[in-house]
Amino acid sequence: MCGIVGYIGRRDAYPIIVNGLQRLEYRGYDSAGIALFNNDEIKLCKTKGKVAELDLKCKSEINTEAHIGIGHTRWATHGEPNDINSHPHVSNSGDLVIIHNGIIENYESLKKELINRGYSFSSDTDTEVLINLIEDVQKNEGVKLGKAVQVALNQAIGAYAITVFDKKKPNELVVARLGSPLAIGVGEDEYFIASDASPFIEFTKNAIYLEDGEMAVVRLGRDVRVREIKNDNLVDAYVQKLQMNLDQIEKGGYEHFMLKEIYEQPSAIEDTYRGRMLVNEGIIKMSGIDDHLNRFLNANRIIIVACGTSWHAGLVAEYIFEDLARIPVEVEYASEFRYRNPVIGKGDVLIAISQSGETADTMAAIKLAKENGAFVFGVCNVVGSSISRVTDAGAYTHAGPEIGVASTKAFTTQITILTLIALKLGKEKGSINNSDFHMYLREMDLIPSKIEKALQSNEHILEVANHYKNSRNCLYLGRGYNFPVALEGALKLKEISYIHAEGYPAAEMKHGPIALIDEEMPVVVIATKKGHYEKVVSNVQEIKSRKGKIIAIVTEGDEQVSQIADHTITIPDTFEALTPLLTTIPLQLLSYHIAVMLGKNVDQPRNLAKSVTVE
Repeated sequence: MCGIVGYIGRRDAYPIIVNGLQRLEYRGYDSAGIALFNNDEIKLCKTKGKVAELDLKCKSEINTEAHIGIGHTRWATHGEPNDINSHPHVSNSGDLVIIHNGIIENYESLKKELINRGYSFSSDTDTEVLINLIEDVQKNEGVKLGKAVQVALNQAIGAYAITVFDKKKPNELVVARLGSPLAIGVGEDEYFIASDASPFIEFTKNAIYLEDGEMAVVRLGRDVRVREIKNDNLVDAYVQKLQMNLDQIEKGGYEHFMLKEIYEQPSAIEDTYRGRMLVNEGIIKMSGIDDHLNRFLNANRIIIVACGTSWHAGLVAEYIFEDLARIPVEVEYASEFRYRNPVIGKGDVLIAISQSGETADTMAAIKLAKENGAFVFGVCNVVGSSISRVTDAGAYTHAGPEIGVASTKAFTTQITILTLIALKLGKEKGSINNSDFHMYLREMDLIPSKIEKALQSNEHILEVANHYKNSRNCLYLGRGYNFPVALEGALKLKEISYIHAEGYPAAEMKHGPIALIDEEMPVVVIATKKGHYEKVVSNVQEIKSRKGKIIAIVTEGDEQVSQIADHTITIPDTFEALTPLLTTIPLQLLSYHIAVMLGKNVDQPRNLAKSVTVE
């Protein structure tokens, strides 16, 4: 989950690398480092902490003039966050330097072997083992850097995206990937290396995304040469045109990326269904579904695999698919699915959901499903990501870059995509009549404007947040479609404010959680006038009778719950199946404001990273 950046070319490398690392801090931010090459010398600067601290240290301690360099922002796996364990790592000779995102699982056995050969190690990392293994291969076999990297990686077990530099070859970088993303930006007489395209978007729109098991030698004065690590076959280096714009990865006047992304949800949802949902024509066009319609219509069941917020979107989809399309659905944590020997076969459809398209556990679940003959459909946001390449078909959410670690617009755009699929399948199966189908399309088209209206409650939510910013625990309750929203609301509060919170189906409150309720326990209740409203009213009364503090998310015009609750936040009315797109908005804002009041870094919460590319 670390972020890596490299540059080789005619420009000043240092600002490109530092700015690139700052854009990649969503991938990890417990330490950072940079290596620059100038005048036959590698200049190394590393520190515990964030890239801003690295920048200050580098400018005071080293000469930053260079036209080649590599940098790294870390999410620690092997070894605690400190200056020594920070990347880049240098080989024993001092000639080779590496940055690495991933885990080398057999590093201990490799380390013992290298120690027996006379190598020493200063860090606790698996990465230092890898760079010395590369040096050992280079020394003993007398091969060039590219070949040494290839041979070493065939001995390593695990996941990686690496960039390696040899000061004896000052015009090239060697890169490779397996299980972790890596992009090569192609400019005029210059190349950029990064975990994603954001570090070089202002310099070039051309990028090569390495496939799993591929490596490349990036050398000035010639085209990038890509080959397979395992068998050494040359492969075509496909250059893609990037769709990302620079303004998408800037804050745009907002205090935090998270707040910006909350407010981007109306436009993000419009972008998600634009060109797919044709309201006037009364149709939904999705090539990934149209081209494989029978696989869905004849599916024994749909299995949804995901992690974190994407798993909550999958839970919402379970309600939507079973309600509208009448197809049985199971929702699985990808991390558990791959290890419990699941029963899966050719008649099953597996939907894999991941914002980044790189989630390691979800990738493993896809592999398992394909090995058993299931049809695999991907839902992700990042064009060119691993999941988009390995699935049989799929759909992009088109949410734009999501920089804040706590996911917001990814959640609502994932639900939007899954709702379109369910509506399309329901129409094809006849489980939705033509009149209802058209009403759904018209209502879906109104959702962005209704989210805009929900966002107008921001100042009121700020006041509510002020009442509960010092709470130590919080319960979130919802029923039906909004039970997953309760889970997601609790997750948001935990992620960014570090307040303990749990989500439950409202009816389960009396089966245990009610014991926790007293005058110190705030309870967020999603109580829209849809579904089981009267049941939720009863739950609210039970809480109130035990002196619990109630924050209720209600539909405009609500009177019953509003008379009981301590605080109410209103949302516009909509169809029950679409309420999660609205009820999640005030919960995102509530978590955001509480975290800001507590002085937390909402974009980079402790111990978390945006893209979980290791197990």
